[in-house]
Amino acid sequence: MSRVREDEGDAAGPSARSRSLVVERPGTHRLVHRDVPAPGPGEVLVRVAAAGICGSDREVYDGHRDAAYVRYPVVPGHEWSGIVEAVGGGADPDLLGRRTVAEGFRACQVCERCRCGETSLCTGGYAETGFTEPGAFADHLVVPARLLHLLPADADLRAAALLEPAAVVAAAVRVGRPRAGERVAVVGAGTLGLLAVQLLAASSPAELVVIDPRAARGEQGLVFGGSAYCSPEEADGGLRNRFDLVVETAGAPSTAASSCLLACRGGRVVLTGMFAPGATGIDPVHLSLSQLELRSVFGAPSSAWTDAVRAFRLGLLDPAPLITHEFPLERFAEAVALVGGGDPGAGKVLLRP
Repeated sequence: MSRVREDEGDAAGPSARSRSLVVERPGTHRLVHRDVPAPGPGEVLVRVAAAGICGSDREVYDGHRDAAYVRYPVVPGHEWSGIVEAVGGGADPDLLGRRTVAEGFRACQVCERCRCGETSLCTGGYAETGFTEPGAFADHLVVPARLLHLLPADADLRAAALLEPAAVVAAAVRVGRPRAGERVAVVGAGTLGLLAVQLLAASSPAELVVIDPRAARGEQGLVFGGSAYCSPEEADGGLRNRFDLVVETAGAPSTAASSCLLACRGGRVVLTGMFAPGATGIDPVHLSLSQLELRSVFGAPSSAWTDAVRAFRLGLLDPAPLITHEFPLERFAEAVALVGGGDPGAGKVLLRP
């Protein structure tokens, strides 16, 4: 059972200008009132407009995230958008008032991976907003200015909060290298899957099939640019060895293995779902005989963020229809319970500080 406490102890009087939702340990959170944080050198202070609750945030709250990828107590929130309110020393003052999102990985910028542009593979140690660094389930957020991706002055900040999962999908599309006229499948029609459908539709595939057990999600995939949808059972029965590119987004126990079976010989498979221990293994005989190219994605490098923001600016990517629920910070417990809770009407859940 979750426990919540509202902490006013360090915020009596007029200095209580900023709230943060702190998960002290699995199952326990509190709403803390503190002074507005001040950005340090090279940093900016962002007023949070909207923050999405991801399945990984639910894992943090439930205590199911790998211990190497979370540090309690933590303010979660890695999917967000906002407006720059203040800049620290050395940061560009022209950033003030700009609508923005920002990369989550606090990459070191100096290791070999970072120098090659692979910032999501930084060897300088794992640090990520909302997991090891304070996140956006708060009124304000401080981030390095170098991580910002600026948005147009009229950008929809509700929709922009989903640019973090869009960047993950953009990373998958980058490594998947879709080409016009190819047959493409997206396995899973959650947030990642439906964003993938939008981005992949822009590559003019011959067919773009959405595979999900939920008919309503499959139908939404058609609205987002898919050409057909089917259940996993239907795909297993008639679509094996068919697709040039398969983008897996579900992270279900069987979807890594089944995605490989959907790909044609010489095809490409990209895994973006987060799998739990015990997931069905991939058959190495099938993998080698079919000469499949298999890649996985965890987070997004800077280049994928650039792709996602560009697609958003151009209107190729519109995450807004995915949003079904919005809550204030005070109703976090109710909001997080919707994520992964099985409610068929629950899509993307936002916190609106």
